[in-house]
Amino acid sequence: MNRIAATFARLKAEGRAGLITFVEAFDPDRATSAALLAGMAARGADIIEIGMPFSDPMADGPTIQLAGRRALHAGATVAGTLDLVREFRAGNDTLPLVLMGYLNPILSYGIERFAADAARFGVDGVIVVDLPTEESDMMLPSLRANRIDLIRLVAPTTSDERLPVVLKESSGFVYYVSITGITGTRTASADDLARDIPRLRRATDLPIAVGFGVRTPEQAAIVAQYADAAVVASALIDRMAAGLDGNGHASPALIGQVLDDVSALAAAMRLEPRVAYASLA
Repeated sequence: MNRIAATFARLKAEGRAGLITFVEAFDPDRATSAALLAGMAARGADIIEIGMPFSDPMADGPTIQLAGRRALHAGATVAGTLDLVREFRAGNDTLPLVLMGYLNPILSYGIERFAADAARFGVDGVIVVDLPTEESDMMLPSLRANRIDLIRLVAPTTSDERLPVVLKESSGFVYYVSITGITGTRTASADDLARDIPRLRRATDLPIAVGFGVRTPEQAAIVAQYADAAVVASALIDRMAAGLDGNGHASPALIGQVLDDVSALAAAMRLEPRVAYASLA
């Protein structure tokens, strides 16, 4: 059992949903993103996504676009992102790490090399936002050979006919894009989730994580009632971006504020009772 499967098994045994937080590698610099990774793990994150900065992040809203720009200016590369994973693994060998990004940097790095290095440094899963389902065979053999999960995105617009096609080669968990649009703009309501999550459960046995718009502990708690995990990204980045100094640097106090937000989110995931799967069928 890999780290992702083991984490969701533990969460199920505890009767709660998990918290997935997000760090953009090298935003605003390498040291800050390394501190956030270590701190989020200590403050209650169950899984951490690491954004691989790219110059054309078509699925991302202004918050993550600006984070990626800051990161690229700070020297972010695929190799540098993988080295962040290596450093994190020196102190934590249990918490799952998922790389989230776009296909072009992976192609430039080399798919086989990327999968081998990602596995060697301790990556558990990848989300490639712009990898079409019909083209996933370009990455699947290398990822499978290195025991890395390919986590797929599904959305409210994904039809019942399309779902089995998208989910056929998925592993790890399903990332449910709960809104139509870009990241960080709005969030799904309880009614939306009560309608949509049962449809996904009928199509897959994989855990379901809800993202794209979950910003507050209250919203995360709503997600926790229906799904297996909530993904929080833009809200944490906004907190940090708003407090950067005139030179674009994050102080230790600012990092602490972001981590306080993680603690509040983690606490919210532990408060709400889960809606029984049977009642969602």
